Amino acid sequence: MIPSSPEDTQKALEAQGYIADKGLSVAVFLALKLGRPLLLEGEPGVGKTEIVKVLAQMLDTRLIRLQCYEGLDISSAVYEWDYARQMLQLRLLEASGERDPTKVRGEVFGPEYLLERPLLQALRMANGKAPVLLIDELDRADEEFEAFLLEFLSDWQITIPEVGTVRAEQPPVVVITSNRTREIHDALKRRCLYFWIDYPSFEKEYRIVREKVPGVPQKLAQQVVSFVQELRKEDLYKAPGVAETLDWAASLMALDATVLEPQMVEDTLGALLKYQDDVVRAKGVAQELLARANLPTPM
Repeated sequence: MIPSSPEDTQKALEAQGYIADKGLSVAVFLALKLGRPLLLEGEPGVGKTEIVKVLAQMLDTRLIRLQCYEGLDISSAVYEWDYARQMLQLRLLEASGERDPTKVRGEVFGPEYLLERPLLQALRMANGKAPVLLIDELDRADEEFEAFLLEFLSDWQITIPEVGTVRAEQPPVVVITSNRTREIHDALKRRCLYFWIDYPSFEKEYRIVREKVPGVPQKLAQQVVSFVQELRKEDLYKAPGVAETLDWAASLMALDATVLEPQMVEDTLGALLKYQDDVVRAKGVAQELLARANLPTPM
């Protein structure tokens, strides 16, 4: 059931464990209310994919995920035929003496040989209870696939030459994410509502850590979030996202830490940073960042 207001949307998301600010709640509400795709952009690890998972839980419907990558084509995104089984069936028909082209075609291109990929699955399910379709990291796909997606989002249909056109009576709830490694074409953006998810404020990230890492001490949570917030100001190749903050907090909890200490910070930076140059850089400023993290932080 679609929430009746942005405020109800925010509460519904929080009830599923996702802490959303007002701007994001408004964007999600409008996407649901208007039946428009939602394009979410932001740095990796800020919660773009996570909110789509939570949205499916909130709507009590299935999540269908299409993970984009370079070279993604129709056979991986839309459909393909089970050629091995088709050839086997064709040989069986030939062995039985069947020669009627129409019957052979109907047998070989039957629905049992059609392998549905995420986009086709989303259209077929939308004729029942509309699923949430996540098109994840579209910026990784080629522009040719993006052009195909334009038609899909405009008409909510897919044509399969051997079968016909599959149309959705009710469009799926579509969320597209991008890490902005390249610009998404303006024509696709025009078909979507847009929202940029930024790194969270201290207060929001602190709430997320307390929510997602059960039992984390208040002091440790404050220090972890302060340290990460300060670290993001450094000249890093890849600044840590919220996902890395949670990984780091969980790692510290696994080591029975109750407060941040210099050696503990150095030993666990691999849970926070994923590039050696960034780890070296962080070790060089760790003492200074730790001193800032130990300063009282307004809550």
